[in-house]
Amino acid sequence: MLPLHLKSPSDGALSVLAIGAHPDDIEIGAGGLLLGLAGRRPRVRYVVLTGTAERHQEARNAAHAFMPDADLAIELFELPEGRLPAMWTSVKEILEKVARSCSPDVIIAPSSDDAHQDHRTIGQIVPTVFRDQLYLAYEVPKWDGDMSRPSVYFPLSPETAQRKVELLHKCFPSQRNRDWWDDEVFLGIARLRGVECRARYAEAFHCSKSIILP
Repeated sequence: MLPLHLKSPSDGALSVLAIGAHPDDIEIGAGGLLLGLAGRRPRVRYVVLTGTAERHQEARNAAHAFMPDADLAIELFELPEGRLPAMWTSVKEILEKVARSCSPDVIIAPSSDDAHQDHRTIGQIVPTVFRDQLYLAYEVPKWDGDMSRPSVYFPLSPETAQRKVELLHKCFPSQRNRDWWDDEVFLGIARLRGVECRARYAEAFHCSKSIILP
């Protein structure tokens, strides 16, 4: 298993674009990665496509909690939750506008194979808008049971995995009563993905394209 190093460009900080259909998607799927990158003071742009005023405030709080030292820009939209396939043109226009204003080094976004229609719509559009960036597609647990075989792993120390779960609970109080929202789910998936990459815990991603440099 060969490592993929996310090196900062020579002319500045690493630039990260994090995209979520809903508040909490980014942190559930890639919160450990964000915590791992936070100390490098990256430039991070958060884009969340749906959400109420309450959920948007949770998203803001989470972005700052997971990336406290980042140069952070947050963009929150109010497209209808659960209806993004019908809002395909709006999603495309939002992401195209983002693409015209930034060229990130790495993109963190949902997968085109995700069983949730909102996640899947974003995952299908991202590679049509961003064609020259490293795109890491994260996974979000759900009752649909769409866990698959990932191609990229980000190992997490026990401390980072626990910190991720603590911040999820702290930043998203509106979700605490959901029957799948608990430590066992978050740490269980992280433990399973850790086994797959010979680490204690890990987050997993799909990457359909990357370039090997000699």
